[in-house]
Amino acid sequence: MIPGSDAAERAGLFREAMATFPSGVTIVTTTDITGRWWGFTATSFCSVSMQPPLVLVCLAETAECAPVFHVAQRWIVHVIHPEHAELAQRFATRGADKFADAGFVADERGLPVLPRACVTLDCTAHARYPGGDHVILVGEVEGVRMGEDLPAVYFRRRFHPVTTF
Repeated sequence: MIPGSDAAERAGLFREAMATFPSGVTIVTTTDITGRWWGFTATSFCSVSMQPPLVLVCLAETAECAPVFHVAQRWIVHVIHPEHAELAQRFATRGADKFADAGFVADERGLPVLPRACVTLDCTAHARYPGGDHVILVGEVEGVRMGEDLPAVYFRRRFHPVTTF
C-alpha cells in the first residue's frame, strides 16, 4: 500500500511507477469462430516455462476483444520493432480499425500474422487466470519465427529502439 494516499492517488502513482519499467511490446492476434480477426497490444508479456514452452500475456477484461480471447484456442504473439509503434498504439485503441492497411496476412489456419515482426510465437491455449481487471493468457508455444530487426522498448509511455552494446 502507498501510505497517505486515497485510492485514486494510489492508482495514479502505481501507473506512473509502472511507466518507468521498460518492457518489450507485443501485438497479440487471433480469430473468432466466424474467422474475423481480433488483436490487442500487450506490454505485459513474459516466458513462463521452457518445458513445455509457455508464455503469458495480460489482457484487460474491458477490451473489446476480451470475449474472443476468453475462448480462443490459438493466438499469435508478435514482438514488434520501433517501426510498428503506430500500429501498437492502434491495437491499444478501443474502436480502432486495427487491421486496416496494417500488413497482416493470414497463416495456414487463418490467423493474422505480421510478417516483419522481430519474433512471432504461434500459441495454443494452455491456461487462463483472473488477474484483477485483467485476464492472464498462458499459451504453449508451438512455432517460432525470428526476424532480423531489433525490438521496440516501451518506457515512460514512449517507444524506443534497442541499441546494441
